[in-house]
Amino acid sequence: MTRGNQRELARAKNAKKQQENKKGQSSSQKDGNKGMTLEARKHRDAEMMRLKQQKAAKKDGGAPSAN
Repeated sequence: MTRGNQRELARAKNAKKQQENKKGQSSSQKDGNKGMTLEARKHRDAEMMRLKQQKAAKKDGGAPSAN
């Protein structure tokens, strides 16, 4: 049954092709950023980083890290 192998090879080739297409996209074309301006993305990312830093500070006992 060689067709099963052909299907698997075609699936692998298609997956690789899809990954290559995603690599070439600009940041505004990616799924998570569609319809957002640069300023909106910056604001969203900054808010996510603030939350992440707050979680880390709570975990470390509230002491700010000295980078």
